[in-house]
Amino acid sequence: MLFPIGDDHVKGQHRPVFTYLLIIINCYFFWQEIQLNEEQLQNLFFTYGATPSRVMHGQQLYTLFTSMFLHGGWMHLIGNMLFLWIFGDNIEISIGNLRFLLFYVAGGVAAALVHCIVLSGSNIPCIGASGAIAATLGAYLVMFPSSKIKVFFFFFFFRVSAFVFLLIWIVQQLMGGWDSLGAQASDTSGVGYWAHIGGFAYGIIRGFNFRARRKHGKESYKYY
Repeated sequence: MLFPIGDDHVKGQHRPVFTYLLIIINCYFFWQEIQLNEEQLQNLFFTYGATPSRVMHGQQLYTLFTSMFLHGGWMHLIGNMLFLWIFGDNIEISIGNLRFLLFYVAGGVAAALVHCIVLSGSNIPCIGASGAIAATLGAYLVMFPSSKIKVFFFFFFFRVSAFVFLLIWIVQQLMGGWDSLGAQASDTSGVGYWAHIGGFAYGIIRGFNFRARRKHGKESYKYY
């Protein structure tokens, strides 16, 4: 697997305040999680995680929002925050702070909703920021396809274009999503592939909108 460790940066008029704040908030909530015992943790996930069978019956709709601030372990948290740090800041710098925050939250909600619709019979709560982060990846693909992503792969470091890296990433999600459609897999898979796919699709759509604003001179930035 290609593991991202950095990218080209853009210089704009906005500082990525909310990107870093979201990382801090997610880390804070995870720190709260690790204070809980196993029973308390399970209750937390089933109360604030997005459980498809409940959401599709109009129950616990607030979990479409709250689920994006919970994580199932250290690697889950670290992986998500690394992706947010690498890809989120350039989006925020480019589109503005408040617009980025609204985009991130809407992307997370859309991602959780797609997951719940596709796996509507699942009783397993979906948690994690990866749906919202997938939205930033989708926007990144549209806005910065030629940006170079620094990756680590089997002790080698090299750069690939954002287009290639994100194309590989979404193909992996589509393959995992297809496999998860089996009745048994829907309740056993540990990865919310359809949340990733839904968030990515939302990000692509919004990315075209953000790019159109740039072309009309409403946004300006350059690589450095």
